[in-house]
Amino acid sequence: GRHEVWSWKTASKESLCLMWQKVKVQLMLSMSFLTAVFWYCRRLYSFLAQLLKRWSNYLQRQLIRNLSVLPEVDLLGYSAREWKGETKQAKQMREAYEELFRSCHIKYLRQVRRDNYSVVRAVLFQIFSQGIPFPSWMKERDILKLPEKLLYSQGCNWIQQYSFGPERYTGPNAFGKLRKCMEALKANWAEISATRDYEERGSMCNTLFSDESKEYKLYEAIKFIMLYEVVEAYEQIKSRDKPVHNLFSLLFARDSSSDPLSFMMNHLNSIGDSICLDQVELFLLGYLLEVKIRVYRLHRFNTEEFQANYPDEYRREWNEISLLTEDDRYYHIPLYRT
Repeated sequence: GRHEVWSWKTASKESLCLMWQKVKVQLMLSMSFLTAVFWYCRRLYSFLAQLLKRWSNYLQRQLIRNLSVLPEVDLLGYSAREWKGETKQAKQMREAYEELFRSCHIKYLRQVRRDNYSVVRAVLFQIFSQGIPFPSWMKERDILKLPEKLLYSQGCNWIQQYSFGPERYTGPNAFGKLRKCMEALKANWAEISATRDYEERGSMCNTLFSDESKEYKLYEAIKFIMLYEVVEAYEQIKSRDKPVHNLFSLLFARDSSSDPLSFMMNHLNSIGDSICLDQVELFLLGYLLEVKIRVYRLHRFNTEEFQANYPDEYRREWNEISLLTEDDRYYHIPLYRT
């Protein structure tokens, strides 16, 4: 009896051992498989994360490369980099930047692309980024109808000679192109000014001002509005219907812009292509957009012309934006910090 019990126990023990060996092998194979899967997934995750990071950095570099208004940089650091040396001009520029830093509380600036749209870009970017709404006259009139009104109601057939900056285009399709420019300005201005979140508005501006085809339409729309205002003022002067702003008297006093057609041919058509806005046109820009444009003219440091307002006569309720220029040709955006 004892022998049978011992044999049964031995057989059971051997069976359990054999079963455990098989289970152990299966467990080891399973653990090895799971370890391999974990290692593979970890490597795959690491690879995908690295790929995503590289792609994100590439897109960011491309965005910054395409941005026509760069992120803010330290004002004095920018001055030290741009105006090295001990020449009289370099010293004067560094002193001018130090004065802005010390007395005007300007700590940073945003560089604006140096082309012949520079001043229009700097003004419009600030209007959008600050969420400034349409000027009062633009709320009362549909700007999409301005090209049609100028061409048909006022008989200005010569707008077919309008040039779109570097795109020297003239002809009967000018009307259609102007209409598209006005649509782009109205749609983007309305969308961005309706965005209350500052960060979201800034992101929208960065996207818009990194697309040349879109932003150029905005500038051409602004140019056309300038032309429209000049035509309106010229008609009022001829009919003596009502007084006009004195800036129009200055504009028409120039031999090169004695009437709207010469203003377009000799000035507006070249803006964005070979010239920028001059002082009179900057007055007009501030007037029609209903913003006070304060300009720090660094090359006029230590003179009464170091700071200038465009226009010099403005309403109290108008918003204020600021520009910084070293030569009255290219402009940057100064940023205040208290």
